[in-house]
Amino acid sequence: MLAVKIVVAVCCAVVSYLVCGLNPAIILSMRIYGEDIRTKGSGNAGFSNFKRTYGSKYAWWVFALDLAKSALLPVLSGLAFMFTGLGWINGVWFSGIFCLLGHAWPVWYGFHGGKGFLTVLALAFVLDWRCGLLAFAVMAVLLLTVKIMSVSTLSGLAAAAVLLWFICPSLPARIAFTACVLFVWIRHHENIARLFKGQERKFSLRG
Repeated sequence: MLAVKIVVAVCCAVVSYLVCGLNPAIILSMRIYGEDIRTKGSGNAGFSNFKRTYGSKYAWWVFALDLAKSALLPVLSGLAFMFTGLGWINGVWFSGIFCLLGHAWPVWYGFHGGKGFLTVLALAFVLDWRCGLLAFAVMAVLLLTVKIMSVSTLSGLAAAAVLLWFICPSLPARIAFTACVLFVWIRHHENIARLFKGQERKFSLRG
């Protein structure tokens, strides 16, 4: 039985990493525009840079696809862990970590991927829908008022991490999610530096 659990864990880790390494922003920029989004704008392979570079027409597909794959894999891993006696929530956070690593350092694209906000937002929803909803609400409010994407996303994830510590009974899940949030914050170090200099660009939901 132990061997089965190890095989399941390894399979979940590998599949989560590889599938989340398939980046919609990179794929769509190459397929539609014949360009690599990582050579445009801020160089980030994510929703914000894609939208600033190419507009809204396909940007929301990037948003939706990133969110969907980053939610589906932890759900499937949670089910696999549950059926092997490892526990649903352990499968969720375990897969979430490898989803984030795959998104940030994808083997498909020379280990140069995105910053991982949507990956961690999806993980928040799967761990506890209230955390995901809080993160999304904070993000939406700040995006409509402050209009700076980095402020909105980082604040939303931080709020979700704090809430999870109060409502989630699993200590490993709380630690893992907090580590994922800190990882995303570190990946945004250039944005944070620009914020302190007053140079961070504002974001528009339209256009």
